[in-house]
Amino acid sequence: MSGFDLNLITTFVTLYETRSVTLTADRLCVTQPSVSYGLAKLRTQFDDVLFVRSQQGMQPTRLAMQLYEGFKEASRCIDAAVADARRFNPQTCARHFRLAMTDLGEMALLPRVLERLNLQAPGIELDIVSLEIDQVAAWLNDGHVDAAICSQSLSGAGLRHAPLVSERYCCLLDQAHPRIGAQMDMAQFLAEPHAIVTRTSGHGMAEDVLQAMGVERRVRLRIPHFSVLPRIIPGTEMITILPSRIARIFCELPLDRPLKRVGLPFEVPDFEVALYWHSRSERSTALSWFFEQIVAALVEADQK
Repeated sequence: MSGFDLNLITTFVTLYETRSVTLTADRLCVTQPSVSYGLAKLRTQFDDVLFVRSQQGMQPTRLAMQLYEGFKEASRCIDAAVADARRFNPQTCARHFRLAMTDLGEMALLPRVLERLNLQAPGIELDIVSLEIDQVAAWLNDGHVDAAICSQSLSGAGLRHAPLVSERYCCLLDQAHPRIGAQMDMAQFLAEPHAIVTRTSGHGMAEDVLQAMGVERRVRLRIPHFSVLPRIIPGTEMITILPSRIARIFCELPLDRPLKRVGLPFEVPDFEVALYWHSRSERSTALSWFFEQIVAALVEADQK
């Protein structure tokens, strides 16, 4: 296609992923009319509308879906070539990185990552994406995020990972719980009402063990995030299962009704929190540096 404007590839890929002219303009740091102009040129080039407005945003046509994978790969190759051609300097870098993680990761791990990044590369922009465990492998594959931190093992062609921290599960409850002290047996565990965080967070190992044991809990509440637990558990008789590291943080909060950690009355294997990325990202000096900084921030700090 003689005379094709390579800038249109970036416009197309970004519009395809955001489904929004406004978000595309924001991400590319251009005006909305510029995006609309680019889309008009693409429509002329391919004699197809490519994107149709709907209540769900700009929906791609069949041709647009066929073009996306090729354009996405072309965009990756261009980015990698530019990154390699430039001398990467963290101190002057102004690149935008996207990292997927849970609300637990934001509370327990993000502060250490930010501390290191602020020191090593004060000009970068970090975009945190709320992790959806069923989607994150696809996000890494299609470049929606640069990396992800999660506790559930991810599989897929080209995915790489590095261990960050080792964790275990425990129970969290009101410090003045009327029936449970420093320890808890299985009968007590099953008798109390439970608050359960849904599996979209990636934390379902304890639930799997209970199902294998053939036991059911008295579920009082189901919520999508762990971060609200310090506002829910105090003053109630509910108990909840969560990683020990974040339970410790919750117990140290200056609450009117303090919380406490209690060991689980059944065996659940320790688990590994890991950083995931796609192997194609290793072609980029900037992305490789980004991954190294996350590992250094969390692994080195955990070993001190």
